[in-house]
Amino acid sequence: MTALKTTVIGGGAWGTALACASRRAGSDVILWARNTQVVEDINEGRGNPLYLPETRLDAGICATGDMKEALAAAEVILLVVPSQHMRKVAEEMAPYVAGKAIALCCKGVEQATGALMHEVAQEVMPEAHIAILSGPTFASEVAIGLPTAVTVASRHEASRELIMKAVAAPTFRPYPTDDLVGAEIGGAVKNVLAIACGIVTGRELGENARAALVTRGLAEVMRLGEKLGAKSETLMSLCGLGDLALTCNSPQSRNMSFGIELGKGRSVETILAERRAVTEGVWSATSVTDLARRLDVDMPICEAVNRIVTDGADIGETIRQLLNRPFHGKI
Repeated sequence: MTALKTTVIGGGAWGTALACASRRAGSDVILWARNTQVVEDINEGRGNPLYLPETRLDAGICATGDMKEALAAAEVILLVVPSQHMRKVAEEMAPYVAGKAIALCCKGVEQATGALMHEVAQEVMPEAHIAILSGPTFASEVAIGLPTAVTVASRHEASRELIMKAVAAPTFRPYPTDDLVGAEIGGAVKNVLAIACGIVTGRELGENARAALVTRGLAEVMRLGEKLGAKSETLMSLCGLGDLALTCNSPQSRNMSFGIELGKGRSVETILAERRAVTEGVWSATSVTDLARRLDVDMPICEAVNRIVTDGADIGETIRQLLNRPFHGKI
């Protein structure tokens, strides 16, 4: 049987991990990275020490910095770049992707437009078949083959099946849906909520507070999803509740660990300056709350996080304001 040709666009930790998963599924894998050091390290057998240190990569994973070369023979494309850079990268890809299956593996809402990632992709690459791959995933665990399950969402059944084939293995299980909006909303909002959970942990407010925050955060996810037409069962699945549970309960999450440092009193600028990888929740805080305001959806936790990370609001006072909200509304 001829191996499926899969291209991963993005040389960060998650892109590299998905290259590992796709290779484990039997695909021929090319990884495109803008960073020339990443390309050299992978092709010379050193793995990706910049973004995924101490993880050995299969020798069959090849890297390139040439977009045309990366996409020329691709049957499946996994687009794995930070959400606020997705439009620019998609514009570079557009001449080479007509008729191809593209899974968006980034989580966020575009700040400039309030568009979801699949809306951006469909605008920029109208001749491609767009899908979403999302779920509760830590890159380091996926890279070494620990058991993982994800959602693959697409309205184009043949492309959805092809993407699932490109990554499916005994320890990497994709589950299908046609609900693109539902598959995206959970992933975008949970990064903001994870910062809030980190703040709770950093300020030692206790497990009760964090459990309450996760529960009320899920209500915010559900309200926004309902407004946008998402299916409730999607939001309660891997790409919604599952992703929220993982990201809000482990300091391994970049967003939760960022919140922990904020809770300890460190500044946004100082924390971000120490990081190589993008902390998506910092940027999604603004775009998610802007979207919620435009749609008249009540999302007080996301609003609070945005005030802290974007406007420099005092954490203690922001928490007091949340705790003094009226006692009403649904659970």
